[in-house]
Amino acid sequence: MEVKREGAVVVIKNDTPVMFHNNLTKKSTILIFFLCFAMGWSQQDNTGYKRRVLETSEVDLLFSYYNQDGKHAAVTGGEGTEDLTDATSSIVLRMPLNEDDVLTVDVGLSAYTSASSSNVNPLDGGLNVTPFDASSGESRKDVLAYIKPTYQHSSEDRNTLWSANAYLSSEYDYFSIGFGGNYTQLFNEKNTELSLGGTVFLDKWNAVYPIELRPGFFDDRITGNGVYMPNFTEFDKENRNSYSLSLSFSQILGKRVQGALFVDLVSQNGLLSTPFQRVYFGDTEDFFIDDFQLADDVERLPDSRLKVPFGGRLNYYVNDFLVLRSYYRLYWDDWGITSHTANLELPFKLTDKFTLYPAYRYYTQTAADYFHPKETALSTYEFYTSDYDLSKYDAHQYGVGIQYKDIFTSAKVLNFGLKTIDLRFSQYDRSDGLNAFILTLGTTFVGN
Repeated sequence: MEVKREGAVVVIKNDTPVMFHNNLTKKSTILIFFLCFAMGWSQQDNTGYKRRVLETSEVDLLFSYYNQDGKHAAVTGGEGTEDLTDATSSIVLRMPLNEDDVLTVDVGLSAYTSASSSNVNPLDGGLNVTPFDASSGESRKDVLAYIKPTYQHSSEDRNTLWSANAYLSSEYDYFSIGFGGNYTQLFNEKNTELSLGGTVFLDKWNAVYPIELRPGFFDDRITGNGVYMPNFTEFDKENRNSYSLSLSFSQILGKRVQGALFVDLVSQNGLLSTPFQRVYFGDTEDFFIDDFQLADDVERLPDSRLKVPFGGRLNYYVNDFLVLRSYYRLYWDDWGITSHTANLELPFKLTDKFTLYPAYRYYTQTAADYFHPKETALSTYEFYTSDYDLSKYDAHQYGVGIQYKDIFTSAKVLNFGLKTIDLRFSQYDRSDGLNAFILTLGTTFVGN
């Protein structure tokens, strides 16, 4: 499992096949944590005064710390350490421009250290080279920086909302630019909501290959039967484009029940392989430096992919203290992966200001057509990968969170009142041996 970058945030992924990912280290699909947010629409009162969509500026300060370990690193052909840590911090500023319009600016940094990615060049230091230890080279760490501005407009009656956004991110071997928009219409006295959205990402690799596959490589420590001469060619194109269309329908079904359905269509084309992930063939000779096996090739995947996730949510208000939130998603793509995700969260109100959030998530997927464990792919195949993100596996995620909320913002920091504090912890266990945890902290401050 490896670090993946997605959308407006550096996201620590868990089990779901990603919609968009610009990944410096291709971490196996790991935990996905987003702090909850909500939007509300106000209405005009009898005096003719129209309340703002957002009364005053708000600032979210978000931080997450992620740690994982495993033994199936894709960088070393499906066998090797997956030890990784990632720290992400971001600031989200929401500013009312007038009664109807809101500008949101989301900026952040994500810094990681990865034993897996360090083995892009395992020869940087160390007396014995092995895929289960980290090297000391520069590929062991990286920083991603991003910015995402969003403009949102609400109609006079608050029944129509549209937004437009842009996205820009950069890291050592990947650059991403994106843009998108969303249109929402409310019907039936705001009991029914229909939303349509679209996004485009135009990304560019700065391809980094395993050290032994780079021009001019030579090391007199190589052992094996014959001469190490892999049949390797660099990728001739380094662009990756992603296009998505989303449709969602939400309905208040009763005093206690609200449901929603959604479907996405995602099309990707370009360099969908990760250039530094090794593959070892079963019909070629093996060559080593110490205990580190040299690559026969890097992963080769089709240059197009179609993804279709479909699912729904059902929230049930039990009483003043307990709400049941359920979620299910079916995913299919034309690489052969079918997955199921089920999630249950039970927010329990401890006091007027504190809410406890126990949660459980189950995920299962089939293997991609092109997945092959180490040394089972043949050199005659057109496509192949040993990335266990694309293997068959099950995953369990257990989490708990606690939220403090004060609508009167009695606590103050400078000219801002403290509205919420949200602290969450989750443990993730995958059937291929990958284990991880993530800790997230979010605070919201409201201007006076």
